[in-house]
Amino acid sequence: MSRNIIAILRGVRPDEVLEIAQTIADSGINQIEVPMNSPDVFDSIQLLHDEMKDFISVGAGTVTNIDQVKILEEIGIDFIVSPNFDPEVVAATKQANMISYPGVITPTECFSALKYGADGLKFFPATLLGETNLIALKAVLPENVPLYMVGGVGPENFSSWFEAGATGFGIGSGIYKAGDNSTSVARKSKLIVQSYDEANK
Repeated sequence: MSRNIIAILRGVRPDEVLEIAQTIADSGINQIEVPMNSPDVFDSIQLLHDEMKDFISVGAGTVTNIDQVKILEEIGIDFIVSPNFDPEVVAATKQANMISYPGVITPTECFSALKYGADGLKFFPATLLGETNLIALKAVLPENVPLYMVGGVGPENFSSWFEAGATGFGIGSGIYKAGDNSTSVARKSKLIVQSYDEANK
């Protein structure tokens, strides 16, 4: 079963990234991103790509400039997520044949991002948008654009976000926070997957 969940491993280290990612993949989540503000981030992303690209989609998060995009293109990852909409980052990502999920909140940002070629939209922080505003935005956005909610989303509100029209979710500390071991990550990942499946029936 394919789930629209991106596990965000902010703060993960290269010496633990494979074990943590494998634990998450075993739970049924097959999209994993490592944010740029993690230690030795390109080493971790390279390891994920080299060892796990056949099982998961490998992404980078908190990507804010085209220099980062160029390095990630060389590694050969699948998708790039940003906290903001930067036309240069989106254009460079698409030019490199990677999937682009820029961060947006307003209608202007949404339509500008799509105009520049974004494959989907990351609403961040989702709590700032809220379900009611997503319903209003859905009325004017093109159909079938993936809409990912990030920031303040989890088991307690998956259902209300789905009802409002969300496509999927980016989950950070709800799955992993710096210092977590694989046992803790397994427990949290299982809860996220169970809650997502229950809400998405």
